[in-house]
Amino acid sequence: MTRLTIRQMEYFDSLAETLHFGRAAALAGVTQPALSAQIAEMETRLGCRLFERGDGAVGLTGEGRALRPRVKRILAEIRDLESVARRGQQVLEGRFRLGIIPTVAPYLLPSLLPELKRHFPALQLELHEARTGTLLEETASGRLDAMIAALPLDEPALAVKALFEDRFLLAVSEHDPAFLAPPVPPDSPALERLMLLEEGHCMREQALAVCGKVRPVAMASYGATSLTTLMQMVAHGLGVTLIPEMAAEFARAMPDLKVVPFAEPAPARTICLAWRKSSGRREDCAVLANTLGKLHPVVQPNGQNNLRSWKVDNKRVAASP
Repeated sequence: MTRLTIRQMEYFDSLAETLHFGRAAALAGVTQPALSAQIAEMETRLGCRLFERGDGAVGLTGEGRALRPRVKRILAEIRDLESVARRGQQVLEGRFRLGIIPTVAPYLLPSLLPELKRHFPALQLELHEARTGTLLEETASGRLDAMIAALPLDEPALAVKALFEDRFLLAVSEHDPAFLAPPVPPDSPALERLMLLEEGHCMREQALAVCGKVRPVAMASYGATSLTTLMQMVAHGLGVTLIPEMAAEFARAMPDLKVVPFAEPAPARTICLAWRKSSGRREDCAVLANTLGKLHPVVQPNGQNNLRSWKVDNKRVAASP
């Protein structure tokens, strides 16, 4: 009888994800020889090759591709079972693995973490910051219990709860003459100097959608890995960039940088919490979503946007709710 071990399936999943023995071993937390030996034994037990190997490259065979979704489902169920077994009878107690995208983490966590510590002292929160695609993969596979990202999310295995809207603003140089009279229309020629995050960040696509009437060929060809880097570049006059409202206070504190609003209706993204539909932590996720929805300063308890204003050249420019 062919009997696969959980360890072998975990190693298979790591190698199928990375397609590199060294990185797969690091992901699984073992040595490369140990991982290779378990993969070889798994192939022997199944009587087929799961990976193609040659010239340093690794690829899934047809049998490996067919096996992968089944292995992922089995591992996800095992992780859910372990998660339920570890937690106590109270909500948000014990280990909870939360993913969060980089354009949200630095601005939400300073208020979220103290709130969770205050109300859920038995919670052992493990945070993982990564791009949306990576978080979707890890949440669907059960490596994460939930993830915070921006809509839309294209993953049918996940349940999604919208939390709040986060409007977009424009960060510009304090001395830029093109933005002396905000608000800024989305088709402003000045947006041709828009700088974007590098490929793979959801805010890159959101920025292109917001400024869709601007000729993409005229946009600056910079690709930064973080909003902080982009804001530093803007402050030194290299262009302009889109920022979420949750980052506005951070941006205002930077020298030689100012924040200006878009003309109404202001573009926005919707921040959400997502978790596996079959997860044993659904109640925990519902409580976490409720905490997040009440926490963010852009949203009042009744769900309506606060009246916000932006400082522009020592004047106050109000934005309608």
